[in-house]
Amino acid sequence: MQRLLMLMIACSFSFSFLMAQQNRITSLISQQATAVESKVIEWRRYIHQNPELGNREVNTMAYIAKHLQNLGLEVKTGVAKTGVVALLKGGKPGPVIALRADIDALPVKERVDIPFKSVVTADYLGQNVPVMHACGHDTHIAILMGTAEVLSKMKNEVPGTVKFIFQPSEEGPPGDEEGGAPLMIKEGVMENPKVDAILGLHISSGLEVGKVTYKPGAFMASSDWFTIKVRGKQTHGSSPWTGIDPIIVGTQIVNNLQTIVSRQEDLTKAPVVITVAKFHSGVRSNIIPEEAVLEGTIRTLDSKMQKGVHEKIRHVAKKIGESWGAQVEVEIETKTLVTYNDPALVSLLIPSLVSAAGKENVSESRWTTGAEDFSFFGEKAPAFFFNLGGMPKGQDVSKVAPHHTPDFYIDDSMLDVGVKAFCQMVFDYSKK
Repeated sequence: MQRLLMLMIACSFSFSFLMAQQNRITSLISQQATAVESKVIEWRRYIHQNPELGNREVNTMAYIAKHLQNLGLEVKTGVAKTGVVALLKGGKPGPVIALRADIDALPVKERVDIPFKSVVTADYLGQNVPVMHACGHDTHIAILMGTAEVLSKMKNEVPGTVKFIFQPSEEGPPGDEEGGAPLMIKEGVMENPKVDAILGLHISSGLEVGKVTYKPGAFMASSDWFTIKVRGKQTHGSSPWTGIDPIIVGTQIVNNLQTIVSRQEDLTKAPVVITVAKFHSGVRSNIIPEEAVLEGTIRTLDSKMQKGVHEKIRHVAKKIGESWGAQVEVEIETKTLVTYNDPALVSLLIPSLVSAAGKENVSESRWTTGAEDFSFFGEKAPAFFFNLGGMPKGQDVSKVAPHHTPDFYIDDSMLDVGVKAFCQMVFDYSKK
């Protein structure tokens, strides 16, 4: 009996000691994140004012690398052309955990009147275009730079190794160039040392600042781009019966693609989106052209449904073409996979999000038909991707400008929540 009592006392003491250690780490993270908060905002605004397109983020790469080198980290530049990878080796044994931020901007002209508004232009596929961080990658960079600084100051406490991945060209490389997460993986970013788990976040213009949302399992959609070429028979517009009109064939294909969504897919399982966004045909109003070209995107949240939708698109387009005597070619290119959050990893790290944002600010969300090439990292290690709020408090969400638009806006007053979340996750993952 006495031995049992002593064991219970020892266990109680051990638990109390462990909880005290955890509370000390959480408190230290909070203090350090608050201390670096003004820098994070400054970095974000500088990057916002100086955006660069995918595979062209040369100055952004140098800006990031200089900060990481000043922290004393092992830094490698030029990864996947303009990416940066840095290693922090903690003072305690533990796993290798990777933290990722994307760094590219978009060919969008900013309309929001802010002091650090972008007026940058750059070449994109032979055209001079305006450039803007219209998806919040500038905030992702600043948050990860802040995380690197906080963890560097806590280096002796850090369990294992932290790999900071600043990835270029998440929005897709220009033209036929390689880039993004696939190229980083190809160049070995998930190896040497081998990554045990990878984490990422995305700012959201439609989620109130300071809030965090997550979802186990399928979280963001796969993204496929398709091209459908319809070859008919050119003729005079006054006598359409002497030709084969590819515009009529193309419009029927557009309409019938939507029946795949509404009549052929089980939408109780997962949503499907098929969007035709470009339709090119003809040069003159009295000539029925020979060819029409349709381009668009497919979004699915289940890998089996993704393959099935591809087959149905090919079938629908070609059979409609055959019925008119037209030739139809269908090309489908996979841009991203389904962003899948490992359920066990999510369960382990939800407390990290609560520590960072407060229980009342953390909630499970629905899936989204947006896509992320972070999904490719999830093929190599368990992954967890979550959303961080950037919408000003009190704003009507129905009036918020979406991502990838000229009026996109982020309130950067609480980016420290992202820093706290990343830092806490590094420590909490080691308890696995």
